[in-house]
Amino acid sequence: MSLRSSRKTKSILTKSTELALAVPLVVAHRSARMAQAGSTPTARDLKEFNRMVAEKGTAFAQAWQAMAMQTLVANQAMAASFVRSFWSPRGKVTPAKVAARLHGAALGVLGKGLAPVHRKATANARRLARTKRR
Repeated sequence: MSLRSSRKTKSILTKSTELALAVPLVVAHRSARMAQAGSTPTARDLKEFNRMVAEKGTAFAQAWQAMAMQTLVANQAMAASFVRSFWSPRGKVTPAKVAARLHGAALGVLGKGLAPVHRKATANARRLARTKRR
């Protein structure tokens, strides 16, 4: 595994861990808020409830867009690599190198898709941790 691929893996692992820690906190806070609000939520509660629905669509749309763009970039790089392989000396392009490039491309797509969801969830966890309860 190359150093660059190793860094991508660590970054994805770090973001996944932070996401796994932030999501339960956000869900617990919002569930408690919904239970406390009951059938008569305040304007502040309604704002938070609307926000939690809207932000998911935005974060996942951003994730899909980022993944699609990174897939396009990776496909272009792989196509260029394939064309260059015709002019390279025999044995220079090995299956292991191709597999490493595919692995790096997959990590790149995954990292780009995880970033917007991670950013929103961790920001919510920080924001909701500061929120004073009624």
